[in-house]
Amino acid sequence: MMSALDNLQEIHKKSITVGFLADECGERFQLVPANEGVGRDKLITDKSLHRPQLALTGYTRLFTYHRVQVLGNTEYFYLDSLSPMRRREAFGNLISFDVPCLVVTTDNRLGPDLVDMATERGIGVFNTPHETTKAVYLLGDFLDDQFAAYSPVHGAFVDVYGVGVLFIGRSGIGKSEVALDLLERGHRLVADDVVLVTRKGESILIGAGTALAPHFMEVRGLGLLDVRQMFGIRAIRFQKRVEVIVELEDWDPGADYTRTGLDDPMVKLLDVDLPYVRLPIFPGKNITVIAEVIALNYLLKHYGYNAAKVFAGKLSDAIARRSDGPNSSGDRSTPYFEHDFE
Repeated sequence: MMSALDNLQEIHKKSITVGFLADECGERFQLVPANEGVGRDKLITDKSLHRPQLALTGYTRLFTYHRVQVLGNTEYFYLDSLSPMRRREAFGNLISFDVPCLVVTTDNRLGPDLVDMATERGIGVFNTPHETTKAVYLLGDFLDDQFAAYSPVHGAFVDVYGVGVLFIGRSGIGKSEVALDLLERGHRLVADDVVLVTRKGESILIGAGTALAPHFMEVRGLGLLDVRQMFGIRAIRFQKRVEVIVELEDWDPGADYTRTGLDDPMVKLLDVDLPYVRLPIFPGKNITVIAEVIALNYLLKHYGYNAAKVFAGKLSDAIARRSDGPNSSGDRSTPYFEHDFE
């Protein structure tokens, strides 16, 4: 069976500029330029960072110069221990390559002569007060996010009881209407129409809206709605982990729909397996309540309780008891209620 997620294009960002890194991380990570405006057009093409310890000593055979270079205490105090002439020579070994930029951590400062050398080579130098370990974590997480695989998905993405539920299906089937009804019941909209899904790590998907129209919703026959203005800040969130895929489809009497819930169907999105629910639509069916139940059932399974498996176990036990003989256990087929005085 074809799903609305089939044939999605996995997109990888090829590069970002040093200027983009500086603008996005300047205030966020206290990244301060030592030579303002230099090397902003240089490209960063790798999400990994590099500590150029061996390159400073002259060994450059395995130097990954195309990565952002981080100069921590080891690199800084090594340079500081050298004579002025040897220091410039060691630093020259580093910047003789076309490195994107240099980040000096722990509030250390390169001397003006070294900054001038970098400026002549068109290489930006940045300082940060963060210790090296923290600076590497912060910058690495930012670059990992920028270079992560992502894909736009046509659907509606809602936080239902803390569970990220992504509704997909053909155009016009009612995804936005279901999301709108969930908002009325106190749940939170992440994105409508175009959901940007990004793979974080090996098995985590994060969904968000587009920068052009965050938290706008299109309802056929009504037009565009600004959810944040209409329902308030409590009704939105900017990103959420994608945890369940619900595909809305037209009711097909001949189709085979899950009845017991024992099979736990999954679907792949950006090579990550996610729980998948096919939900047939027909007049009078309360999709909103079912969507809430899907989220609650996911939470129960997440915390170790699977209703379908519990019922199957009870059924197996009952069959086993009956196979021992009709009167072997004395169990009644229906419970006895002495009186009902309500």
